[in-house]
Amino acid sequence: MSNFLVTARKWRPQKFEEVVGQEHITTTLKNAIKNNRIAHAYLFAGPRGVGKTTTARILAKVLNCLNPLDGEPCNECEMCKSFHNSQSLDVIEIDGASNRRIEEIRSLRESVKYAPAKGKYKVYIIDEVHMLTPESFNALLKTLEEPPEHTLFIFATTDVHKVPLTIVSRCQRFDFRRIELNTIKDLLSKIAEAEGIQIDDTALSLIAKKADGALRDAESLFDQIISYSGKKVNSEEISQMLNLIDQDIYFRISDAILSKDYNAAFEVTRTIYDNGWNFIDFLNELNEHFRNIFTVVLRKSTDLVEAAELYKEKYLLYKDSFSESDLLRILTFINKTQYEIKSATDQRLKIEIALCQLIGLEKTATISDIIKQISSTPVNRNIDSSPIQNKTQKTSNVRPAYKEEVNVPEVKKFVAPSPKDEKELKGIISKWNEFVEQVKSEKLFFGSLLNKTNPIEFIDNRIVLEVEHPDDFDIINDHKNYLEQKTKEIFGKKIEFNISNAGNSAKSEELNTLAKAVIDKLGGKKI
Repeated sequence: MSNFLVTARKWRPQKFEEVVGQEHITTTLKNAIKNNRIAHAYLFAGPRGVGKTTTARILAKVLNCLNPLDGEPCNECEMCKSFHNSQSLDVIEIDGASNRRIEEIRSLRESVKYAPAKGKYKVYIIDEVHMLTPESFNALLKTLEEPPEHTLFIFATTDVHKVPLTIVSRCQRFDFRRIELNTIKDLLSKIAEAEGIQIDDTALSLIAKKADGALRDAESLFDQIISYSGKKVNSEEISQMLNLIDQDIYFRISDAILSKDYNAAFEVTRTIYDNGWNFIDFLNELNEHFRNIFTVVLRKSTDLVEAAELYKEKYLLYKDSFSESDLLRILTFINKTQYEIKSATDQRLKIEIALCQLIGLEKTATISDIIKQISSTPVNRNIDSSPIQNKTQKTSNVRPAYKEEVNVPEVKKFVAPSPKDEKELKGIISKWNEFVEQVKSEKLFFGSLLNKTNPIEFIDNRIVLEVEHPDDFDIINDHKNYLEQKTKEIFGKKIEFNISNAGNSAKSEELNTLAKAVIDKLGGKKI
C-alpha cells in the first residue's frame, strides 16, 4: 500500500512563521509567549481551511517545547517529537461535534484537575466548539473562568455567532481571515516546484479562485488535479476536469456590447448549454467580470482584479471603452437577471434574451455632457423681434404672463449713475449683504429668495432687482411694505423695490436650445 500523504497534511506548517495569511495572529501569539503573557483560554474564529487548528497545534506545541526560540517551537526536543508522533499526553484534541453532550464535558472538567504528564501545560483543543449543547457550555463556564494554572483551552469554530457570549467573554478572541488569491498562488507555486510539477500562472489562478480563500481547499484541488494531469498541468485540463466556465466567454460578451454583435448572445448561450455549465454560475462570473472592468475604468489599473496576468492585460484594454454610468447600468441589469433566472422555466431562453438586452443597451450621455456640447456650439442671438411684436399687437386680449398688479418696469438699457449716485449706490451695495442676512433671520424662505436676486440699478431711492425666476415677482411684490420698512432700519431711509426682467429673453433662448438638445440626445418629447 502506498504511503501517499495529501498536500494539506504533508505541508502543514510546523512554526508560526510558516502560517500564511494570518500574520496579525501569529505575531501576537509569538509576542505573548516571549513576554510570558499567556492567557488561559483562546478562541480562534474564521472560515474553513485558513489555519485555525494548525495555529492551535503550534501554540500547544511551543508552550510545552523544552527549547523554544523567539516564540517558535524547536521541533527537535523530546516534547516536540512526541507531539509530531501524536504520543503527547499533555495535548488533548476534542471534536466538538462528536463530544457535544454534557457527560463528555463533565469528564473533561474532572480531568483538568490533574497535572500534565511531562510538559508545562495541559492543553485542550476543542474543534468546532459551536457544536456543543447549551448545557455543555454551561457546565464549562466555571472551569473556563478559573482553570488550574497548568491548564489551557483553545477553541476553534467556523461559526462564532453560535458560541454563547459568556464563553466568548472568557477567552482571547482571534479572527482568522480569508487568504488572498495571490498568497495561495505563491504557496502552491512553491509546493509545485518542490514536488517537481510544472504548472502555469493561469492554472494556479483557477485553483486559488475556486478555493475561495481556503488554503486547505486549494491544496485538495491541487492533489486532485495532479492525479488527473500528472506532472504537467495546464489551465485547459483544469477547466475540463472541474467543469469551469471558460473565462474568454465573458470577454466575448463585453466585446459584443461594444460592437453591438447580437449573434454573440446566441453563440455564447449555446456554448454554455452544450458544455453543461450552470447558468446561475455563469451570471455570477459575468457579474464579477464587469465588476473588474468597473475597477479598471475607475482606477486605470488592475490592482483590485483577482485574475491571472493574462486576463489582467485584457482588462486593461477596456479602461477607456466603457463609462461609469454604463457599467452601473450593466451591473444593475445582471443583478436583476440573477434574481429572475431562479424562477425562470426556461433558463436558456432567459439568458439569450438577457444577453441581447445587454448588447442592445445604448451609451448614456449626462446632462453635463449635453450642456458642454451646447456651450461649444455657437448660438445665433440676432433674433428679429418684429414678428413677435406683430403677434403681440394682434393678440392684445391674451392674458399677460404675470399678474397685472405687479409693477415690472422696463429697463431697456442700464444708465450709468452720476458720481453722486454712484457713491450712494456703493454705500447701499456695501450694506446689501447685511440687509439680506437680517431678512433671513426673520423670514428664512423669503431671505433665501432675496439672496438670489441681483441689484442692478439705483435711481431716486429705488433699487432695481434682477430676479432668477419669474414667479419671484409675486413673492417680492407681496413683501414690498416689509422690505421698505426694513430698509429704513438698515440703510436709514425707505427704499422702493422694483423688478427687472432683463436678460430673460437670452435665458429663454438658451433653455429652448437645451430642451431641443435633450430631446435629440435622450429621445424625449416636448410637452
